[in-house]
Order: sequence, then structure tokens, then C-alpha cells
Amino acid sequence: MSDKLLCEIFKSTRKEAMYLYVDKRQGLEHVPEALLGSFGKPEPLLTMILTADKKLARADAAEVIEAIADQGFYLQMPPGDEPNLLAQHLAEQRAQDT
Repeated sequence: MSDKLLCEIFKSTRKEAMYLYVDKRQGLEHVPEALLGSFGKPEPLLTMILTADKKLARADAAEVIEAIADQGFYLQMPPGDEPNLLAQHLAEQRAQDT
């Protein structure tokens, strides 16, 4: 895992306080279509250099960097909606796999 990452953050057009973090160089290419369908059209919000010790409002920067390295993105869910929206996304993903 790299100690820093040029990160681009997108906000959802469908759900307030839902954000998608990706490696700026790779963009959205590793984000599953099903997730983008639930997320809506990603609106660019911010580009920043993300380091493991960076303070983020609702996420651990080291976990964000690790998720981007492992799966190509990090999805920040709205407060209080994490279990329901994550369960919905996983169910949609399972349905597509069958």
C-alpha cells in the first residue's frame, strides 16, 4: 500500500452525503456498473493528496487508501444508511452474478 494517493472524490446525485473515492489516475474504471447505477451520475467534488494520517470527516484515510488499492474505489455511505444501502448494493451484485 502506498503512503499517499492522488484521490478524486465524487458526490452522488441520488443520495445526499454519499461519496465515492477513487485514484485520480484510474478514475471510475474499477467501479462496478451496478454501484454506479445506485450512486447516480458521479459529480466531481474534490481532488486531493490523501495520506494515511490525513484527517477525514467520516472515514479513516488509511482504510480509504487500502480500499482503493484493493478494489479500485471506496464508497462513503450517508450517516445512518450504511447497513441498508450496503446490503442493497450487495444484493444487486449477487443478482447480477447469477
